[in-house]
Amino acid sequence: MSLSHQQKVYIPKDVRNNQYITAEIKVTDALLAHYLDYKACYQTLSRTIFKLAEQDELYNVHVITNDKLPVVRFHSETYCFPTAEQIVFFYNPKYHEAQSLHSQDGYRARKIRIVFLATGEDIRSNSADFHLKVQSFLTKLMPQLPEKDLSIKIRDHQHLSYDLFAKAKGNKESYGYKLRSISDRYKARSCPLPEGHGSLCYVTVKLPLSRTLKQALLPEGANDFTPLYQKLEDAFIQTTSAKNLNRVAMVANGLTPLVRNSKYDQVDGTDEVQMLGFDPNIEDQQFIRHWNGNDLVEMVSFTIAAGVQDSKDGGLGRYLNRVEEALKSFTSELAFDRSRQDLIVRFHQHISYQMPEQLIS
Repeated sequence: MSLSHQQKVYIPKDVRNNQYITAEIKVTDALLAHYLDYKACYQTLSRTIFKLAEQDELYNVHVITNDKLPVVRFHSETYCFPTAEQIVFFYNPKYHEAQSLHSQDGYRARKIRIVFLATGEDIRSNSADFHLKVQSFLTKLMPQLPEKDLSIKIRDHQHLSYDLFAKAKGNKESYGYKLRSISDRYKARSCPLPEGHGSLCYVTVKLPLSRTLKQALLPEGANDFTPLYQKLEDAFIQTTSAKNLNRVAMVANGLTPLVRNSKYDQVDGTDEVQMLGFDPNIEDQQFIRHWNGNDLVEMVSFTIAAGVQDSKDGGLGRYLNRVEEALKSFTSELAFDRSRQDLIVRFHQHISYQMPEQLIS
């Protein structure tokens, strides 16, 4: 097999692309001092943000001033579901546009988070242009803020989502992706990123604990679910280790996994979010488990993070091929019906950086 072929991963043609960018602005006393109260501050700023966003052809923009975490998923209809700690956005980039302020009366935010959802078609091909539009927007916004020394943290999130077993359901068409890091793609499209920007790639899958699976792995009437979780853990570690995938996690506690670079970010959990911290520079085994044999959940989440070397010289294609091979081997040991059940693979690419002063001024 040629090296070029190994660097490609063949993904079903109905793959779903998502991209969203967040710009985080810290709320300071000096910023709030220019307005009558929190409500006036957030409403005034949001109106300015929406007006400037239109100028840069950014048509799906949300301003979050209640410190809730945005989560973005594809859907044929548009929905926005707030929880105590998160705001989940469902939308179709081809059709849906919005301008919304998400706030809470009397609440002082730690940061103002602006969320830009990509719109249109060919999301991945146009990702650099979308990023440039957000940068252009921020260069126009910052001079209009009453405080001039505010720092901006930018996070660019990109996902590919597809059913690993689409072919078993008759979906034979696929497309060969030669995956590249975001920085390489952006550089080729004249969208350079600051030196020292953070980067993280990983795959997540959610395995439903079906009745058939539980019957196969648990004795009838069992109240201790340790054998179920231990079997899944052992099989997962064995199949990923065989493919030299050493940064993995299993979460079965009902919380939403959130992956961060443990070298730079805090990884404390919350009531809704299970933080997972991996260091992509370390090649040693990094396994994170969060499950309790006394509690049965509906879904088990598995995460496989890429290392620094996986992102170099076309390595992401080889990495995702290894991930797919490990997941196929993993599910072959379970009561998993490939022709009827979906196993959605989500390939995540994230970058983050502080916006350089030369872009703000």
